[in-house]
Amino acid sequence: MPTKPCAPAFRLPLRQSGPSDRKTAAMNRIPFPPMKYPLVAILRGLKPEETEGVVGTLIEAGFTAIEIPLNSPDPFRSIETAVTMAPDGCLIGAGTVLTTAQVEQLADVGGRLMVSPNVEPAVIRLAAEKGMVTMPGVFTPTEALAAAAAGATGLKFFPASVLGPSGIAAIRTVLPTDVEVAAVGGVSEENFADYAKIGIRSFGLGSSLYKPGMSAADVGKRAVATIKAYDAVYGAR
Repeated sequence: MPTKPCAPAFRLPLRQSGPSDRKTAAMNRIPFPPMKYPLVAILRGLKPEETEGVVGTLIEAGFTAIEIPLNSPDPFRSIETAVTMAPDGCLIGAGTVLTTAQVEQLADVGGRLMVSPNVEPAVIRLAAEKGMVTMPGVFTPTEALAAAAAGATGLKFFPASVLGPSGIAAIRTVLPTDVEVAAVGGVSEENFADYAKIGIRSFGLGSSLYKPGMSAADVGKRAVATIKAYDAVYGAR
């Protein structure tokens, strides 16, 4: 179990939202916690028996946000294990969240991070009501603005490799300034510098960091290299 402290880190009826709804959602937006490294480790395919070793080595390397997608084997068991073992201040949760029922399950195991591949206002609102940091996936200005209006903490621009830094920068100009923007999909230490040029500091890292079946030791090596590359671009934390 890691001892290294982390950095400081109901189904609503579908209806059309008006200005007052959007204002309320913004007021209720759960802020993204301060993090030494605003990097989310995406552990798609992680098995429960691998969780302690893999999550532990990531935390030791400096990662304080962990996402376990719900299309992984027995994901809620893995999330509960990660929540239990992680130091206070770590942000542990689920990815590929599609329904309000899954949000309820995530809350039951102590998850505080809700990442979805799409924009479903009811899912975003419920997760926010549960006190979770919410990061729905977006690709267009329409999706990004809808997610922000629903009260999302941040936006996961995916796939970032298709949009590119210039595409994300263009969409970002119309977004509320209190919404975190993260690049996900095709991001690795190889292209941090490209995103730094447009002011993007937050990333979700998947296959560049973890692939199913990787040992904790191998994940640790990749994690250390990623942190080193981030420091080289953004300055030592």
